[in-house]
Amino acid sequence: MPTFERITFDPAILGGKACIRGMRISVSLIVNLLANGMNFDQIIAEYPDLDAEDIQQALRYAAWTSNDIVFTPAGLAA
Repeated sequence: MPTFERITFDPAILGGKACIRGMRISVSLIVNLLANGMNFDQIIAEYPDLDAEDIQQALRYAAWTSNDIVFTPAGLAA
């Protein structure tokens, strides 16, 4: 398993969702902002406690967690 030293999980913070360095900024928020057109500089301007490595690690974590194998029922094309 890769190491994600900036990704934290705490049941007391956002119900244990993957967050950046114990802050109330979730990985899913960062990925959503990027997916909707914001760039690193815009995200950092909006969330000044973040830095570029936080955003990069959020992307790496999201990519790692989405590396799933999908099984389809027999007879259906994948």
